[in-house]
Amino acid sequence: MSAAPNELPELGVAVIGHSFMGAVHSHAWRSVDHVGTPRFRTRRLVLAGRDLGRAQAAATQFGWDEGVADWREVIARDDVHVVDVLTPGDSHAEIAIAALEAGKHVICEKPLAKTVEEAQRMTAAAQAAAAKGVRSMVAFNYRQVPAIGLARQLVEAGRLGEVRQVRAVYLQDWIVDPEFPLTWRLQKDRSGAGALGDIGSHIIDAAQFITGQRLLGVSGTVETFVKTRPLEAARTGSNTGLGAEASTERGEVTVDDAAVFFGRGDGGALMTFEASRMALGRKNGMRIEVNGSKGSIAFDFESMNELHFFDGTLPDAENGFRRILATEPEHPGVSNWWPAGHGLGYDHPFVHELQEFLGAIADERDPSPSFADGLQVQQVLDAVQRSAENDSAYTTI
Repeated sequence: MSAAPNELPELGVAVIGHSFMGAVHSHAWRSVDHVGTPRFRTRRLVLAGRDLGRAQAAATQFGWDEGVADWREVIARDDVHVVDVLTPGDSHAEIAIAALEAGKHVICEKPLAKTVEEAQRMTAAAQAAAAKGVRSMVAFNYRQVPAIGLARQLVEAGRLGEVRQVRAVYLQDWIVDPEFPLTWRLQKDRSGAGALGDIGSHIIDAAQFITGQRLLGVSGTVETFVKTRPLEAARTGSNTGLGAEASTERGEVTVDDAAVFFGRGDGGALMTFEASRMALGRKNGMRIEVNGSKGSIAFDFESMNELHFFDGTLPDAENGFRRILATEPEHPGVSNWWPAGHGLGYDHPFVHELQEFLGAIADERDPSPSFADGLQVQQVLDAVQRSAENDSAYTTI
C-alpha cells in the first residue's frame, strides 16, 4: 500500500463470488474512487468463483483484471489487500477468517454467517485482526441510504421523543411461482435461513440502527408455502443468479418463505417485523415506521429518496406527515453526488458503504457496521428460529 509523494496509496481488491451481488459490488468498486475525496486508489485485481469459465466471464463483464476458480489462490496473493466476500452464507466464515488471518481487510455480505457459532468465530477473528490494524465490516447497505441516515439523526436529536413502537416489513415476490428452481437461497445448509435471514436481517439491522435500541428477545413464526421445487439445472447466464433452467426432478425447500416476529428493544420500544418473498406485487418493499412520544417517521425503499416526518409538537389544525426529499447536501451521504432533487438509486448506498470501509482503513479505526454488529443480528435471527420451533415462545437473545 505504498505510494509516491502526492499520490494516493494503492489498494488491491478481490471479490469472492459474483452473480447479483457481484454485479452490484463491482459497480460500487468502479465508482468509489471517483466520489468525494478518495482515500485510496483501488485496483480491481481478481474475481473468484466456483467455475473458472463463469468467473472469467464475470470478471470481463464487471471490469476485473482476471477471473479465477480458487479463492485460496486470491488470499495468498501479496498484491491483494482487500477481500470482498459475496458467496452463499455457507462459505462466509471459512473465507473471511482465512482472509483476516492472512492480513487482508474484509467486507462481507449479510447475513454475516449461516449460524451463530460461525458468526462468533468470525467476530473473534475480526477482533484479533483489528489489533494488528486489519479491518472488517458487514455489508448492511441500507444503513447508507440518506433517508435512513436522516431518520437516525432525527431520533438522536430527540425529535421523536421517547421511541415507543417500530414496525418494519420487507416484502418481495420473486419466488411466488412454484416452478421457480431450488436455488441455494432456498436450501438451509447453504443459506442458513430463507426470507428471515435474507431480507429479515436487513430490517432488524435498520430498525436497530435508526432507533439505537437492540432487541432483547423475540417471539415469532415462520412458514414455507411451497414445500418442493424443481432442482436447479444449467445456468442461463443471468447476472442475478436467479434465472436458471429447471429440471423435472424436485427437491425439498428447507427454509422459510415468510417470517413474522415481534420483540422489545433495550430502550423499551415494541418492535414488529415481517419478511416475505411471497408477497405478490411487492418487488423490494422495505418499509419502516417509528412512533415516538413527540413525533413519527416513515420510510419506504420503493421511494428511497423520501422520508415522511410527523412533528407532534405542532398544532393539530395545521399538522400532518410531511415529505422530506432527502437529497440536500446536508443529508447523510448526499454531498458527493448530484444537485438537490436529483435522486439517488439502489446502487449508491453500496458506494457509501465502501467509502465508510475505506475511510476506516485509512483512519485506522473500526468501520461500522462491524462483524460484532453482524453477530448480534445473527443472534436475533437464531432466536426467531428457536421461537418458531417452540410454538412462538418468547426467546431471549
